[in-house]
Amino acid sequence: MHSAVLLIEFGSIILGLGLLGRFAGRFRLSPIPLYLLAGLAFGEGGLLPLGASEEFVATGAEIGVILLLLMLGLEYTASDLVSNLKTHYPSGLVDCALNALPGAAVALLLGWGPVAAVVLAGVTWISSSGVIAKVLGDLGRVGNRETPVILSVLVLEDLAMAVYLPIVTALVAGVGLLAGSVTLAIALGAAGLVLFLAVRYGRLISRFVSSDDPEKLLLVVLGLTILVAGVAQQLQVSAAVGAFLVGIALSGEVAEGAHTLLSPLRDLFAAVFFVFFGLHTDPSSIPPVLLPALGLAVVTALTKIATGYWAARRAGISVKGRWRAGGALVARGEFSIVIAGLAVSAGIEPSLGPLATAYVLILVVLGPLTARYTEPVAMWWSRRRAPRQDVPDTTPRTTEEAPVAD
Repeated sequence: MHSAVLLIEFGSIILGLGLLGRFAGRFRLSPIPLYLLAGLAFGEGGLLPLGASEEFVATGAEIGVILLLLMLGLEYTASDLVSNLKTHYPSGLVDCALNALPGAAVALLLGWGPVAAVVLAGVTWISSSGVIAKVLGDLGRVGNRETPVILSVLVLEDLAMAVYLPIVTALVAGVGLLAGSVTLAIALGAAGLVLFLAVRYGRLISRFVSSDDPEKLLLVVLGLTILVAGVAQQLQVSAAVGAFLVGIALSGEVAEGAHTLLSPLRDLFAAVFFVFFGLHTDPSSIPPVLLPALGLAVVTALTKIATGYWAARRAGISVKGRWRAGGALVARGEFSIVIAGLAVSAGIEPSLGPLATAYVLILVVLGPLTARYTEPVAMWWSRRRAPRQDVPDTTPRTTEEAPVAD
């Protein structure tokens, strides 16, 4: 009987997610807000709480995080990451300063303590690579001059995750300074080792994983990723970081083939992850934090626009391209929820999950709008603010004004 209820509940979840995804796609919107709202509706304090499938959904959500980071790593080669780090690290530092500090400041002002401040700083810092990539494609801007600048900022954020996530994992677990330092050292050592091996021996690694049979390629890549993620988590390093490093290590045809095969699985389990996060957020806890979430969303939308503008200006992009770069970076999404989920699972601060949910809901809807309209609004405002130049008077003279001949 229990298995029948489990199948009914989980089947209903998957069917509902599919219908929500189709609805969002019809209006060219990100489905993430709808997935979060679905979780709120069927979670604690929702319309129809689920019971039998919760443990199964929790496992699926964990796999969703692993696949999100694996697919992100497959987007980049190790040489690309090293090149971006050398060339664009000032933009990454500006990005961190402008967007992480508001989150930390709000957490401290609300009296949540330093651990929650570090978590909320990450929530407001990291943009949504998935939403931004989709928006750039929908707007036909993939070939624009400012697009490499946008991608460089996103790559640097993804690289920073390899350092940030182990720190957050150690903090929310309540480990001491020595244990936390060891965890960070292991994470940095693993990241450096993987980058070194990927640059020097990437072809050999890809050749070992490679297979002409899609089934075997899928099983090897997925099994290797989950294995490495589990080992990373056992070493008190985030499982997501381990998956990200596996993605970086694979390159060439193997990366392309794995990307094609794993994309549907990623979409499925990522959707389950967003629902799972919503399931553990009581809808009645959102209204009390809605005002801080809205204020934080407005501030960090402006700081992201400033980040993109500065990075594009540093790269020599025109003024219009600078505004487009800034507007494109506003959306937050999957990684903000991943970071908040670590704190929610550890019970750090009860209001952190609801605030993060409201914050992501606001910016994942606002992000596509800022990407589309920041540049035209900025141009309209600059034209309005520009000083009016003297224009020659071409008004015809009246009879009284006409000169009288001698």
